[in-house]
Amino acid sequence: MASRKGKKKEGSKRPQRASSNVFAQFEQSQVQELKEAFTMIDQNRDGFLDVQDISDTWASLGKKPEKSEVQKMTQEAGGAINFTMFLTLFGAKMGGTDPEDVIMGAWKQFDPQGTGILHKDQVKQILKGGGERFNDEELTQMFEGVESCLNEKGEFDYAAFTRIVKRGEEEEE
Repeated sequence: MASRKGKKKEGSKRPQRASSNVFAQFEQSQVQELKEAFTMIDQNRDGFLDVQDISDTWASLGKKPEKSEVQKMTQEAGGAINFTMFLTLFGAKMGGTDPEDVIMGAWKQFDPQGTGILHKDQVKQILKGGGERFNDEELTQMFEGVESCLNEKGEFDYAAFTRIVKRGEEEEE
């Protein structure tokens, strides 16, 4: 079999190779969930995510993004987005957050008794008034995504929330 090395086509848009180490950043269950998400977004089933795939996915969710906004997202990858590149992008986003102890320290500033619990209304007030202010829709989406961190009294378990942000939702055993 002849080597393909050196037989590079002029102007071909081959996806950049991402290190296979990207799989080591995620638990096996997370890789599986991300694969399912990738497959759902890949509307034309060609194994790559493009502007049309992402636009179609947003449309199915009732959103109408500007084409330039979607193009900006795809350009972040620097080439075609195959599953490995998709994982790489997610890994970069997840790795871009502060360490868990820093996030916990920030929450503890609002919890002088050290209970690990803040009332949902207090969390809303904090997130609406902080540096990157949340709007009502963003707050609703956040709380819908982490119901396991809220109890029937409206108490928010910020330690559980921080674990979800950093490690993902834990599987029930």
